[in-house]
Amino acid sequence: MSLQVDHRQLYRLPWNLADNAITWLEPTTKCNLYCEGCYRENDPQGHKPLEQVIEELQTVKRLRNTDGISIAGGEPLLYPHILELVRYVADQGWKPIVNTNGRALTPELVAKLLSAGVVGFTFHVDSHQNRPGWKGKSEEDLNELRLKLARMVYKHGKGKIAVAFNATIYRDTLDDIPMLVNWAQENIEFVNTIVFILFRSATTKADYEGWVHGKKVDLSELVYTFEREVSPKDIVAQEVIDRIQTVFPDYQPCGYLNGTEDVSAFKWLVGLRFGNPKRMLGCMDPKLMELAQTAHHVVWRTYLAYTSPRLMRNAGVILPVGLINKSLARVAKNYLAHPGGWGEPLRMQAIMIIQPCDIQPDGRQSMCDGCPDIIAHDGRLVWSCRVDELQKFGGFVSFGPREGGAQQSPAQSA
Repeated sequence: MSLQVDHRQLYRLPWNLADNAITWLEPTTKCNLYCEGCYRENDPQGHKPLEQVIEELQTVKRLRNTDGISIAGGEPLLYPHILELVRYVADQGWKPIVNTNGRALTPELVAKLLSAGVVGFTFHVDSHQNRPGWKGKSEEDLNELRLKLARMVYKHGKGKIAVAFNATIYRDTLDDIPMLVNWAQENIEFVNTIVFILFRSATTKADYEGWVHGKKVDLSELVYTFEREVSPKDIVAQEVIDRIQTVFPDYQPCGYLNGTEDVSAFKWLVGLRFGNPKRMLGCMDPKLMELAQTAHHVVWRTYLAYTSPRLMRNAGVILPVGLINKSLARVAKNYLAHPGGWGEPLRMQAIMIIQPCDIQPDGRQSMCDGCPDIIAHDGRLVWSCRVDELQKFGGFVSFGPREGGAQQSPAQSA
């Protein structure tokens, strides 16, 4: 068992509702997959008019300072105006990031999106997606698909497009994390970031009732209900840290976002490691993360999202910062101590953990404080993961303990 990570020893990322690294955008709710962990209803008629999407972006511009726009859905590559949208986002001075399952991606589309200004792809690939041709395959089997997508973007994006992989983590895939961490290291040249999103479902809240505007609502109407999830215990970030450290003992996160109701919860947890496919040499410390975020905000007036993939592949250029930063000094020392690796460029790779909404014992919902995945909806900024509640019930659901039910949070129960 690894040591408990103390949030007070990390850098609390300065992201907030008005000033954030990323903002969410959904031009469509149409998708070519039906993922078990998805919180958005798959609507075959879900394409929004481009004018409406631009209006939502204007709401973002009016209300929120942001570095990147995550273009999601639905499946954004099915959106008929995706190239125009990416170009528009880039023209506003934002970084366009496409969040996709990759099924509709082709080498030709990669090249066109690069020309339009895309800076990153975040691929969602996991074993609970009901993906045609991959049903019944394990997380390890899916590494073949992950590598195919990463290499496609690297080749046809001319090495200019960042590549990240998301995987929703369920109880039955929690122990696959060490394998995925090793795979990411082996392919550090092509894979800049790997993200573990911890599964949440309304159906695990069996001891709670939902209310909107004083009226009880039927939680089964929400998309993020999942009848097959049998464990009543929600996964928390520390469990993922424990798995990561079984294969990478030196893993240390450096930045985090806390919960709105639980200050010690790691809702977004960021760690960056340095090394090459054969050896990891150390991690970025909180001070260096603070320096990077602060410097970016001073120079560009935004908090940093999606570091250039060229810098991620050639991280040796920042080693001189080790003169004022202990973590980089250790990386440089370890690099020099292994001359056999001097011919291999020093790479940098991010490992992130996202812990969605947690229900407190009294029914309060602990959201991500300073959440990057905020979306413009009806002229205001709201949590993208809870838009379904607004659409179904006209307001956000409040939870209360069911009469006669247990008073313990699912994340704390056995």
